[in-house]
Amino acid sequence: MGYTITVDTDKCNGDGECVDVCPTEVYELQDGKAVAVNEEECLGCESCIEVCEQGALTVEEQ
Repeated sequence: MGYTITVDTDKCNGDGECVDVCPTEVYELQDGKAVAVNEEECLGCESCIEVCEQGALTVEEQ
């Protein structure tokens, strides 16, 4: 079982909260936006969603 992560780059302000809170380092900032670079490491904890005030992230179970 895995997870599909979507980052809405129109909403993402690049504050890096998701990068900081993710326990498995799924995200990194690239060109001022969050990018899921290790999507296969996602635990589905949704910590990133909780800290994203812009609502730019979705995590869906595959």
